[in-house]
Amino acid sequence: MSSSALSFSKVVKKYGRATALHEVTFDIARGEFFGLVGVNGAGKTTLLKCLLDLCAFDDGGIEIFGIPHRLRTARARMAFLPERFMPPYYSTGEDFVRYVLALQSVDYDRAAAEQLLQALDLDRAALQMPARAYSKGMTQKLGLAASFLAHKDLYVLDEPTSGLDPKARALLKAQLRQIKQRGGTLLLTSHALADVAEICDRMAVLHAGRVLFVGTPDELCRQYASSGLEAAFLHCIEQERPAA
Repeated sequence: MSSSALSFSKVVKKYGRATALHEVTFDIARGEFFGLVGVNGAGKTTLLKCLLDLCAFDDGGIEIFGIPHRLRTARARMAFLPERFMPPYYSTGEDFVRYVLALQSVDYDRAAAEQLLQALDLDRAALQMPARAYSKGMTQKLGLAASFLAHKDLYVLDEPTSGLDPKARALLKAQLRQIKQRGGTLLLTSHALADVAEICDRMAVLHAGRVLFVGTPDELCRQYASSGLEAAFLHCIEQERPAA
């Protein structure tokens, strides 16, 4: 049995003559919370598309719990929430959650859904509202709830705090702590480096399609003699050199 929940091995992705990913390599251990950070255009979205088998890559490999990522059995253990999440405008919140869970052969439990929505500071009445009446924050909470209700082993969350107010962000972090206590694994992308420092055990800095650093947030700060993660990140990408 592989000790890694997620493994990227020398992943190369090209668009014509342009190389979007240059031999991207890092592992995420089972039960680890891992942050993927980088500026816009660094290659984060491309890497996630490769992981989800939404686009083919040119070289390298990706494994989920030791199984090639293209096999459905591998992705069945993973939940994904995109940054630009938008449920069908004509469906109610409950319709959407039911549909998402049905696709994964998971029974819908209304009491559990209402409890989780409350834990994310979304009124349970929102389940009966059409998605077109949702605010950005309400939409994000619905997507998070649908992901967590599936009870997966691996969660891939792309900018999960987007649109959330401070209270909702704190409540989300509380839910993530519960997932970690259950042994769940998280791959998080975020522009909020303070969240990465608080939530993640380790992180990777991706810049211009290259991995410049893999390690703990504290290690990044020490490596670049910085007191804060934002300053360390800036020093890292300004040097633009791959980590040894």
